[in-house]
Amino acid sequence: MFLDLDSSIGVVIAFVLGVVYIPVLLAIARILGLYAVVVERQAQVFTLFGKVIGTLDEPGLRFPLAHFGVKALLVPFFGKLYRVPTTLRQHYLRDQMVNSEEGTPMGVGIWYEMQVSDPVSYLFRNANPESSLQANVASSTISTLSNLEMDKMLEDRHQLSRRVRVTVSPLSEQWGYKLGSVYIRKVAFTDRQMVDNITEKVVKRLVQVTSAMKQDGENRVGLIKSQTAFKVSQKMAEAAAARPAIVGDALNAIAQKDSEVLDAVMEVMETEQLIQSGAAVEVLPSGSEILVQVGP
Repeated sequence: MFLDLDSSIGVVIAFVLGVVYIPVLLAIARILGLYAVVVERQAQVFTLFGKVIGTLDEPGLRFPLAHFGVKALLVPFFGKLYRVPTTLRQHYLRDQMVNSEEGTPMGVGIWYEMQVSDPVSYLFRNANPESSLQANVASSTISTLSNLEMDKMLEDRHQLSRRVRVTVSPLSEQWGYKLGSVYIRKVAFTDRQMVDNITEKVVKRLVQVTSAMKQDGENRVGLIKSQTAFKVSQKMAEAAAARPAIVGDALNAIAQKDSEVLDAVMEVMETEQLIQSGAAVEVLPSGSEILVQVGP
């Protein structure tokens, strides 16, 4: 029973010592450069006596001694370890001032991506590579867009963005940067009075176009109405001209079959003509002697 208790206490003590001392030992081994943990999108540059002895950029657990030899053990004492992020970053430059060919001041916004491709050049070729890259992109944008026609500046931004990237990329690679996508996102007028003048001109032009469209529509409607009225009157005239021939043919056909029916039809037609004429009609009873008395 006492042996079991002693063994249990020994296990607890070993566990506590392991929990306390193992992280300490690992930290000491890491400080001494016996191993290194490289995280994602990060590069570690090892220098000794001011000279670069190597770079680790593959993520995971790495042993500098296996990569750089015995010199790796001297880095903690006579050298330095640089950790360089290699993530893809984005930056946006606002209101870069350029002048168009017409002398109009314009504000340009340009967006670009950047990523460290050479950690050694990034650390030692330029004291402030990020600011230098930003200034280079800005100056290249201004030189590319200055004195261009306003139409090209507003419409050809894709081609102009590619031209800026081609211009900046060689110098950025010397500084350890890889320049990604570059795009001119915004071209705006900076003079408020000019903006108001352009707005007024656009409004006037819209009014003119609207009035012209309205007048053209009215002209088209009037033309359609006149053409329709002409066709209707033409068809009515043709129908009126054809009516006597049709009525005459019908009367001839009736006369050939029954003369009494023809007489009745003629009387009806005569009565209709008389009614349509609006003349005054006096009706006398049959057998009246008035006409006899009026006669000589």
